[in-house]
Amino acid sequence: MRFLTFAATAMLFMMSTSPLFAASKADFDKAYGAAVATQKKAASIGGEWRDIGTFLKNAKKLAEEGDYDRAIKLAKKAKQQGELGHDQAMAQQGKDVTPSMLR
Repeated sequence: MRFLTFAATAMLFMMSTSPLFAASKADFDKAYGAAVATQKKAASIGGEWRDIGTFLKNAKKLAEEGDYDRAIKLAKKAKQQGELGHDQAMAQQGKDVTPSMLR
């Protein structure tokens, strides 16, 4: 009986941690669009981080190859960097952020 309980628990865990459906082009388009919008928002105040463009370029390439799961992961990573870059730029506005050794 314990084995059946363990097996059932393990099976539920595996089902909950793996996607039941593969990502689609529509899912990618939504994630990519959100990432591009966030990139533009960050860039508008000088907060675009270095790798956002690379992530978006690679995401688009993966999507063209049909690997939507990995493409969405990269798009989400780009979106996150855009949000962080925007937040960083907002926090540093009006402050002297020059390192003390360069003053």
